[in-house]
Amino acid sequence: MFLGSGLLDLAQLRRDGIDVSLATDVGAGTSLSMLRTMGDAYKVCQLRGHSLSAMEAFAMSTLGNAQCLHLDQHIGNFEVGKEADFLMLDPNATDMASRRIGLSETIEDELFVMMTIGDERMVAATYIEGNLTRQ
Repeated sequence: MFLGSGLLDLAQLRRDGIDVSLATDVGAGTSLSMLRTMGDAYKVCQLRGHSLSAMEAFAMSTLGNAQCLHLDQHIGNFEVGKEADFLMLDPNATDMASRRIGLSETIEDELFVMMTIGDERMVAATYIEGNLTRQ
């Protein structure tokens, strides 16, 4: 969207069997926040007639990235023996998010709120190799 070079057709890429993951790139965007990036991806998919679920967006941003880089045997989820760099998110970090999360009845809906109205303020802690580095 930032470059004005078109809208990714995620549904078509999937039909064609092309692996796609979700990551940030300030050179072609405006934020390093994965939550903001997921929100932008949701909007682009909506414009293309495809609804990107929160579960799909979070999977694309974690294990999906590891799979696309062929590193999923080492990273991407919390399986025993894998390296663990991860964030802890606070869904109540902003008043608006807290109000909307309060209406959620499922984890999928909570993740949807975080991906559509969340940002870096939701990052409560950062862990590198399983060790707390920022709180």
